[in-house]
Amino acid sequence: MRQIIIKSFDELPLVLTVRDVSAVMGISRVGAYDLTHSDGFPTIRIGRRIAIPKAEFIKWLENKSRAR
Repeated sequence: MRQIIIKSFDELPLVLTVRDVSAVMGISRVGAYDLTHSDGFPTIRIGRRIAIPKAEFIKWLENKSRAR
């Protein structure tokens, strides 16, 4: 499987996949799926597909980093 390397948020599509989240956060795909099921994580369900709005994901990351 091809590894995705993200250097900045500008390179991300408007709607992320679980694979994108995994690459951005440096976690496994299973870990990213677990994250999508956690409270407060921004997801949109389209049938069985999980989509993550880029802007909401960035806000979520910023809020998590401030919570420390």
